[in-house]
Amino acid sequence: MKRFSLIIAISFLAYHTNAQSIIYEREDSLKVVELLAAAPAKGTTNDYMSYFGNRLKGLPYVAKTLETTKKENLIINLRELDCTTFTENILALSLCMKSGKRTFLDFSNFLRQIRYKDGRISYPARNHYFTAWIDENTRNGFIKEHTASTTPFTATQTVALHYMSTHHTAYPALVHDTSLIKNIRTTEKQITGRRFRYIPKHNLARHALLKKQIKNGDIIVILTKKPGLDTSHIGIASWHNDGTLHLLNASQIHKKVVDEPMTLFKYMQKHPSQIGIRVVRPL
Repeated sequence: MKRFSLIIAISFLAYHTNAQSIIYEREDSLKVVELLAAAPAKGTTNDYMSYFGNRLKGLPYVAKTLETTKKENLIINLRELDCTTFTENILALSLCMKSGKRTFLDFSNFLRQIRYKDGRISYPARNHYFTAWIDENTRNGFIKEHTASTTPFTATQTVALHYMSTHHTAYPALVHDTSLIKNIRTTEKQITGRRFRYIPKHNLARHALLKKQIKNGDIIVILTKKPGLDTSHIGIASWHNDGTLHLLNASQIHKKVVDEPMTLFKYMQKHPSQIGIRVVRPL
């Protein structure tokens, strides 16, 4: 299938403009337009997150779809998704619906702002760590973290990031240009030491309590105790008719986008390195 490169002028600041490419295939642009045209005319952002997430069910899980070009570009791929690109795409679609902006270029612009700090398309500016992603999209007014000082938010994560800079050979862009490592290390240092309240995974069995705190369409951020990282997986809250909480996600286990059959509590019990969740609400 033919790949397109659309050159657009993106205004970063009032006095600075730069030209960047959007890399996509015709199927991607048609899919965006089709999804936006078919979506309900009215709804909350959470409603749209659930709607678009379910519309993408069955698409294959493919890792590293953003690493296919040496130069950083805005890559749009709605044919193959990982957990982050799944979340980014449905948030961009949902923001289009809420703002009444329904073109492919509108979608592209939202995706650029979601994925990159200050909307600047460069590898160091990409929100690689999800804590940085949350910070940026909170500043954008796209999301707000939902937390509390009471149950079920009974644990605190102290972030200590260094995985990318100490495992740079796992990242093609950092192998290609080692000078970028210092930029990544700067980001890591800026976030390291910050503390966030979260729901420990043993509290995820308390569905009646969780129902008061988590809505369908909330972004579920799964935290990890793996050294150097903050998170290990991302998905969308999905409440089932039996009152149990599940995860709508691009699943490496199932190799596709699924509404995980196991409850979130049972799912996380099978992953010892996962410690709990942060809850992020789209606005």
